[in-house]
Amino acid sequence: MFYTSRYLCDVLEEMRQCIKTLRFDILPGLIEEAQAMGNRMESAIEDKKILDDLKDTIHDLKREKKKLDKEIKLAKRKTEDLGIKKDS
Repeated sequence: MFYTSRYLCDVLEEMRQCIKTLRFDILPGLIEEAQAMGNRMESAIEDKKILDDLKDTIHDLKREKKKLDKEIKLAKRKTEDLGIKKDS
C-alpha cells in the first residue's frame, strides 16, 4: 500500500500488528522508520523555536530602529534650531 502521508501512529500500528501476527521480520525496518520520523519531528520543533526567537528579535530591532529614528529627527531639529548646517 502506498501512503502519501505516513504518520508515526501508522508505523506504531504496524508494529502492533507484527506482535499480533508474530511476524517480526519487518520490525527492524519499522523501528528505523519510527526513529527517522521522531528525529524529523524533533528537528521541526527546534526549527520552529528558532524561527519564533528570530521573529521576536526582528520585532525588538524594529522597535529600537523606530526609537533611534525619532532620536535622529530630534537631534536634526535641535541642530537646525541652533543654526548648525549639515555638510552635504
